[in-house]
Amino acid sequence: MPDQTTLNHAAQVLTAISADQRADTALRFYFEGHRYLQPPAKRAISHAVFIYFRWLSWLDSAASPQKRLDQAVALHERFVADPKSIKPEALAVRAVPEWLASEVTVSPDYLRQLQRDPALWLRARPGTSGKLASALKDCVPSQLAPDALHYTGKQDLFRTPQFAAGDFEIQDLASQLVGYAAAPQPGETWWDACAGEGGKTLHLADLMKNKGVIWSTDRNAKRLDTLKRRAARAKLFNYRTDFWDGGRMLPTKIKFDGILLDAPCSGVGTWQRNPHARWTTTPEDVRELADVQRTLLENLAGSLKPGGRLIYSVCTLTRSETTEVVAGFSEKHPELEPVAVFPAGYGQKTDSQSPSASSVFLWPHELNANGMFIAAWQRKK
Repeated sequence: MPDQTTLNHAAQVLTAISADQRADTALRFYFEGHRYLQPPAKRAISHAVFIYFRWLSWLDSAASPQKRLDQAVALHERFVADPKSIKPEALAVRAVPEWLASEVTVSPDYLRQLQRDPALWLRARPGTSGKLASALKDCVPSQLAPDALHYTGKQDLFRTPQFAAGDFEIQDLASQLVGYAAAPQPGETWWDACAGEGGKTLHLADLMKNKGVIWSTDRNAKRLDTLKRRAARAKLFNYRTDFWDGGRMLPTKIKFDGILLDAPCSGVGTWQRNPHARWTTTPEDVRELADVQRTLLENLAGSLKPGGRLIYSVCTLTRSETTEVVAGFSEKHPELEPVAVFPAGYGQKTDSQSPSASSVFLWPHELNANGMFIAAWQRKK
């Protein structure tokens, strides 16, 4: 049970959250204004805020923020002690918004996973996961990705010498599996079209052994600046950054051996990690983002070499942004042949996946990680 000081801080964060501000943003601003708070205190406050939104529909809306936080923490501790103490019927109507059932196959296992605390995943540099686990302690390897470690400890990883040396990145397991789906080869030319802060670019660069080149584009220059800092720490240099707003004006006329489109999406697959988003995401958001995804795929499809590989990934599970986008795109592009998401030798599959599947759902309750959808095509030679 959090102490009263933690609950008081968390209550202040809740009162600062507005309709257009996410909980993680409110936490960041709050910590900037309370710089005396140490990492353990920040973790405890953040944990209390996320528990609150995880159990929001069970709480007494007329009670004070502190009282609602007390209720949420009590529910969470009861659930952790016995997950079956919360009936599946209650989870189905309270853990997620009503509209989700029209877009996602909602199972009891999936709903229970959403109510758990999320796992923290690390990506070690290729071939070094054993050494890193020995140094950091409290690490559990994954059977699905060779460099992935589930970190269960309490230390501030950003202050470790291993982080400073670029020995690992904090990267969710589902995101790591996207890199293995891309399966880039050393010396190839790839395009990470919506690179953001560069997590997947860095993984591609490692898989390419720092050889060849990756074009990393985004519409946000600050994100690309973060990518550059991360790449410098990791001593990865086989990339170049450029601006691309997703339109028809492409950053280059180069034809690529591979393109990764990790597209903007509704983020339903991250609802375990970001429970506040359950109550702010709308069906209209899903429809608008599906249009964006279709546009992005159309605009970059012509940049693929014959024999080149196209990977489409989204950290959402809605049909509108996954299977429907893929079906429409495949119908319009017969020159692109659906191929296995995970080539032989690149990563392993969960029990629910076919080895030859050209699109896969990665479910949070199967991975103990974010939910993800991945589809793959190859341009016919």
